[in-house]
Amino acid sequence: MMKLAEIFAEYLGHLFSGRRQEARELILTAQDRGMPAEELLQKIVWPAMEQVQHLYRSDEIPLIVEHMAARINRVVADQLQGLLARQLKTGQRMVVVCGNGENEELGAQITADLFEASGWTVWFLGAGVPNDEILEFLSQSKPDVLCMFGTHPTGAPDARRLIDLIREVGICQDMQILASGGVFNRADGLAEEIGADLFAATACDALEAVRVHPTRVPKPDVPQPGRRRKRKKAQTADVRPHRIGSLDETLPDIADSDADALEFDDA
Repeated sequence: MMKLAEIFAEYLGHLFSGRRQEARELILTAQDRGMPAEELLQKIVWPAMEQVQHLYRSDEIPLIVEHMAARINRVVADQLQGLLARQLKTGQRMVVVCGNGENEELGAQITADLFEASGWTVWFLGAGVPNDEILEFLSQSKPDVLCMFGTHPTGAPDARRLIDLIREVGICQDMQILASGGVFNRADGLAEEIGADLFAATACDALEAVRVHPTRVPKPDVPQPGRRRKRKKAQTADVRPHRIGSLDETLPDIADSDADALEFDDA
């Protein structure tokens, strides 16, 4: 049986060359030979998603290849979702929102799929939903966790406004807010700064975070009017998802343009 590193390297080759059928067959063959769908999502599809993002952000692949690879990767994730081993319902509930983009949608989708397979009831709202509509949905669904995945740098202030609104209105007071992916993985401390209760770099980390921290511990809000904050560059060793194979790359530090987009005044 092929090792994970070999499958990963071959899978990336299929993604970057647009070989849709070969990519699907490779993953399904690995699953047929005993590799669980959960492991394939976490150790092949997720690292491939991160690799595509990294190579595009560092100008090593053009936009057309990034789009092609991301779409094939999502098709494979869709197939694996139906093959996940399902645990009994736990009664726990989660709402997932995400930033715009194929990879952001994919990361949020995998997170939703893995939580659902673990027995959670999950609503995946996707990107572009106005804050007032999210607020109304939360008041109706009353989830235990709101996952904000893959926010872009320019979306960080809006994410904080949503969290502030949730806390000010007082709905779902025991709901934990989990920040994951995207700029949260590249900007050290951003999740805490916008008011999130938990941070997780990957879906696997997210599952562990809510297991270790099952209940919300409210944090004091100490505003500092007039102070403009600029994000520090992330220490990649702290946020880098697990990777495999010879194509291991370190996620790049957040770009200067990203840091500029993350500046905001404390109200």
